[in-house]
Amino acid sequence: MALTDKLVGGLMLITSITVFTYYTLWTLFTPFLPPSSPLHSLFPSREWAIRIPALLMLAGLAAIGAFVGLVLVKSARKKRAVKVAGAKGVKSN
Repeated sequence: MALTDKLVGGLMLITSITVFTYYTLWTLFTPFLPPSSPLHSLFPSREWAIRIPALLMLAGLAAIGAFVGLVLVKSARKKRAVKVAGAKGVKSN
């Protein structure tokens, strides 16, 4: 179990470092390269440097909102079930 956790953690760390390095090179260094540079072919258009993080943030906020909504609905159902069970218990006495 511990080895698997370390492996997953290591892979997540390597992935995040790779993504950070790629994004940093894409957004900070490619604007200073001449347009004829072959390095420009390694990166998408610069407009996607804004679109991709914005879409990821939107998806993340939607997932958080869906999770909070699901928790609220389940909590309300649980309270309603307890209230109904309590009311039935009072009537049967």
